[in-house]
Amino acid sequence: MKKPLLLSILLLSFFQIKAQEKISTREMNRINWMEFAEFVPEKISTVLLPTGTLEPHGVVNNGADNTAPEAMAKDMADELNALIAPTLNYGITGSMAAFPGAFHISEEAYRPFIRDILKGLAKNGFKNIILLNGHGGGQTKVLQEVAAEVATELGVRTLVINWWSVASDVTFEVFDENGGHAGLNETAYIQAIDPTLVHKERYSPEMATAYPTEGTWSASPFPSSIGLYEEGQGYPNFDEAQAKEYFEKVNAKILKLIKDTIRKWDMAGL
Repeated sequence: MKKPLLLSILLLSFFQIKAQEKISTREMNRINWMEFAEFVPEKISTVLLPTGTLEPHGVVNNGADNTAPEAMAKDMADELNALIAPTLNYGITGSMAAFPGAFHISEEAYRPFIRDILKGLAKNGFKNIILLNGHGGGQTKVLQEVAAEVATELGVRTLVINWWSVASDVTFEVFDENGGHAGLNETAYIQAIDPTLVHKERYSPEMATAYPTEGTWSASPFPSSIGLYEEGQGYPNFDEAQAKEYFEKVNAKILKLIKDTIRKWDMAGL
């Protein structure tokens, strides 16, 4: 065989091997089953599962609780060498379920559903199952309980993250005040992802109500689509530079939490 031909064959083989080392997509929705088998669990053992719901969010999209963790997962999947599971778009909405376009899944339906999803991810070979949760309230409690149960039952490792809570210090760092549901911080995060989802022309401060302190008052449905964590602060400001800064700093904080948790799991031999 002539040397140039041999060299070409060797180079082609080399590039084919290199191509097989790099996954074609991080999204489980888009990957082929044969490629999945080539990477999980031998080369990829971490999966990111975005969870949220559909509910009002002031002047941003009803699906903000899905948009935020999904964008977060896409931003950090390469760094974590993780796949991204399809977003769970419906959740336990609670006190805002009466607003137009909102959906509420009962805990009785949601709990076994999320359990089967986590069990399915474990069955497919993932060791680290990271839930990036975009919606709080009763949904947080269910996710934490079910994730802990599945971890114990199947010997996998689970982490449930409410991103806005973990990054509460970032809110003060960037905006010098507290945020809220569909408030300053969450609106900024969505603005950084897709400005077309933010309808500034529809905004009025009257859309916001501060959440009551425990034992003072309670309204169902909650009367406003923007809920402030503290009275007099957290109103959206639509500042593009701050939105970008907030997005980047929030993701950096969440990424560090995930990396540190996996590293410590590994150190402990869990």
